[in-house]
Amino acid sequence: MADDQFSREEIRAMRRSYGDAGLEELHPDPFIAFEQWLHQAHENPMIVEANAMVLSTLGADSMISTRTVLLKDISEGGFTFFTNYSSRKAHAMQTHDQVSLLFPWYVMERQISIQGVVAKISQKESEDYFATRPWGSQIGAWASHQSSPLSSREELQQRFDGAAEKWPEGSVVPCPPHWGGYRVTPLTIEFWQGRYSRLHDRLRYERSNTTSDWELHRYYP
Repeated sequence: MADDQFSREEIRAMRRSYGDAGLEELHPDPFIAFEQWLHQAHENPMIVEANAMVLSTLGADSMISTRTVLLKDISEGGFTFFTNYSSRKAHAMQTHDQVSLLFPWYVMERQISIQGVVAKISQKESEDYFATRPWGSQIGAWASHQSSPLSSREELQQRFDGAAEKWPEGSVVPCPPHWGGYRVTPLTIEFWQGRYSRLHDRLRYERSNTTSDWELHRYYP
């Protein structure tokens, strides 16, 4: 066995003991509770991009796919992110509007998992956010045919250079028609806190639809 390979026993032995911070109660409003945890994660120097979240979708081929996107807004009762409307995730969300989000803050022994329904936000909201992006990110949105086959890195660079020539740095770059935001309106929001002996804390906000009141329940780990 090569030095950089693990045996089955070594993989099975990978574990750590969690602390005893505990999760006794949360704010009655799940969005306030979420923002409190997000703030704490952002303040933790060991966490890179506290707003990074794993988005899972179900495609037309009945396959589940996951990827990491960045949370960019918490408003109107939902969690907003942005992407290319021609991407794999966008096609999946057009077919099935049920999605899940996961914020894995491992160093804090915490995670928040969310299940809900997703929908596009307005074009104006997308344009307003696009205008705040760095110039390079704006040009990148024009250069990329996200999720489409790419013949070479050079092709991508040529597309970027072409867009950069059209909209030089310092100029106003318009929001591409194929790019914009989605908002996930949650049905469940679960807060997980690791604890000793795998006796983890799980508190879940639940509601039957996107307009009903929240109920908070504790679950076995």
